[in-house]
Amino acid sequence: MRADAVRGHLDGLLLAVLESGPLHGYAIIAAVQQRSGGTLEMRTGTIYPALNRLERLGLLHGSWQSVGERRRRCYQLTDAGRRTLATERTAWQEFTTAIGSVLNPVASPRPTT
Repeated sequence: MRADAVRGHLDGLLLAVLESGPLHGYAIIAAVQQRSGGTLEMRTGTIYPALNRLERLGLLHGSWQSVGERRRRCYQLTDAGRRTLATERTAWQEFTTAIGSVLNPVASPRPTT
């Protein structure tokens, strides 16, 4: 799938994979890839700036955790993040319905005379 296909939907994707609980960056990347059946491959150079931005906006809360000698940042949804995810889902449904109506029009019944 083209990388630009997710442009504009990255926030919703990240919020959605965090809905079930906190994850660190690489686990978020793996979750997106797994949920998409391997179709969506996220790069760290895309994910981390987006996570930082979502955290600054108050949609995510990040905290440092130690795993052995390594530290990693884990992210979880805030209440504002859950509300934003609901809005993203509604917008996505409206978008896909509109595009689907154009790409796959339903044939209207022809009047009989």
